[in-house]
Amino acid sequence: MTDVLLLAFLFLIAGVVAVPIASRLGLGSVLGYLTAGIVLSPILSFLGVDIVAIQHFAEFGVVMMLFLVGLELNPKLLWKMRGRLLGLGGGQLILTSLVIMLIAMAFNVPATTSLAIGIILALSSTAIVLQTLDEKGLMNSDGGKASFSILLFQDIAVIPVLALLPLLALPELSSISETAASGGEHAKAALSLVSHLNGWQTTLVTIGAIALVGLGGSYVTRHVFRFIAVARLRELFTAGALMMIVGIALLMSMVGVSPALGTFLAGLVLANSEYKHELESSIDPFKGLLLGLFFMTVGAGINFPLLSQKFVFIVGSTLLLMLIKGIIIFVLAYCLRIKGAHRWLVSLGLAQAGEFGFVLISFSLMNNILSVEIADQLLLIVALSMILTPLLYIVHDRLVHRFYTKSDREMDTDFEHNQVIIAGRGRVGGIVNRMLTGADIKSTVIDYSSKQLDFLQAFGVHTYFGDATRPDLLHAAGIKQAKVLIIAIDGQEQITNLVRYAMHNFPDLHIVARAVSRDHVYVLWSLGCRDIIRETYDSSLRMGRSAYEAIGIDRKKAQGMAIKFQEIDRRAMGEVADVYDVNIPPEENQPYIEKIKNLVDRWNSDLKDEIVAIKNGP
Repeated sequence: MTDVLLLAFLFLIAGVVAVPIASRLGLGSVLGYLTAGIVLSPILSFLGVDIVAIQHFAEFGVVMMLFLVGLELNPKLLWKMRGRLLGLGGGQLILTSLVIMLIAMAFNVPATTSLAIGIILALSSTAIVLQTLDEKGLMNSDGGKASFSILLFQDIAVIPVLALLPLLALPELSSISETAASGGEHAKAALSLVSHLNGWQTTLVTIGAIALVGLGGSYVTRHVFRFIAVARLRELFTAGALMMIVGIALLMSMVGVSPALGTFLAGLVLANSEYKHELESSIDPFKGLLLGLFFMTVGAGINFPLLSQKFVFIVGSTLLLMLIKGIIIFVLAYCLRIKGAHRWLVSLGLAQAGEFGFVLISFSLMNNILSVEIADQLLLIVALSMILTPLLYIVHDRLVHRFYTKSDREMDTDFEHNQVIIAGRGRVGGIVNRMLTGADIKSTVIDYSSKQLDFLQAFGVHTYFGDATRPDLLHAAGIKQAKVLIIAIDGQEQITNLVRYAMHNFPDLHIVARAVSRDHVYVLWSLGCRDIIRETYDSSLRMGRSAYEAIGIDRKKAQGMAIKFQEIDRRAMGEVADVYDVNIPPEENQPYIEKIKNLVDRWNSDLKDEIVAIKNGP
């Protein structure tokens, strides 16, 4: 017990110290965890700790993360992604594997071993990439979606890869690993449903397990959580959520399927469940802790003696790997018309090898595909590439992103904290700020237009420079203490992403969001925002009221008619918002179309009856 407590204390104190320092330096939490693991490495070696065993436990954080990702998706949206899944994800995996295979063969490595090395190194780190994109609020950007497409294809491809690798075994390695392999087979047989089945039987059992998760998950989960809800104890709901994920991961492992893929499918099935938000809030803390532990084990698992012996070869191979993957992804992204900074984001972000590499290296060693010497070197290359990835994101933020935004100004970091934060100081945000200032209410105004800020400073107007969609900048601006966030930036996608991030992370914050169209109102409504202002709506109402007055209706009646129009319009929008689905194009959403058709006649009738009554009234 003392040993367990000591290990837990060491990992916790390392994370608590390293991550805040890394975040303050703008390096991100992932690099903080990796650095903490490197610092812990000599202590753990002295204590004789089995880092690999802890790493296998911590990998469950990746499983939880894929479940939460599945919850945020919709099967129809996934179908729409098929082009990028196959073109970007499939192209990257095949091309990278072949190029690395050819390079390995040039160093006299056998063809089968070279192919295995290529496949292992072609996989990228789901844990690092998704965690970093989520922290930076880039998951829903074009580069973030492209990154997710590649990662999802790679996770799915792990299944056929596990079936392919045993075919690449080298007979001359069998004597070396015979003992380890027999022990591994015994362990596998004890926890496997398919170890004694032939090919077609294994396929049927695997398909059946996936169907059980996909088809039965929603029905069973609904009844289980209704049963748990009777007790009205939140800890039971958390236990139920963990029970479900552990059970699915166990089932997938027993049929030889990636647990991460299984839980992703479960999350996809439950994406429209009434328990979706409860599941997210219950699992998210465990996911964060386990991912942090996983990153620390990656840092702690570096074989420093081997690294010092073959420093040039290992580091050179790591950099060559990241260059090859980066170039291949960049070219594919260009062909699929991913533009500007987004193309660089996906290319730099996925240039590393991933956590599945550790699993496949161990699997290949057991199945006589890799020698111990090659396996040890590959482990180092995978770990080093993961450690270098956060640095590439820093390069993207400070060089690439700045180049494409055409701004040389440094973002502000020292903010005055006020009750109100205004994102955007253009035409809309400027008027709102003047109204607040006139009422002696201080606000923190953030704008990303260097030209706009220079213009305002000439008149003595203080505005902070920065990208208000970035979580780190919002935290620096004091969003945790703020009562109101007013979103007045341009661009529908940017507004939507900021609303999504703020609603998810600060549920008590009042958000006033600018909407660029009627459909955008429905999108923001679906995210939970309830204070939405259409950017041209109020001016249109005033123009209509002026038209009433211009044809002879007195001002009081004209004002009443405009107010009545607004009431009827808002009532109709509330009804339509309930059937609007952000994951389905409006022209394909039949409930939405039927609701509009049913509302039109009643809406026109109400307008004529109630507005004409005001017009003809006393």
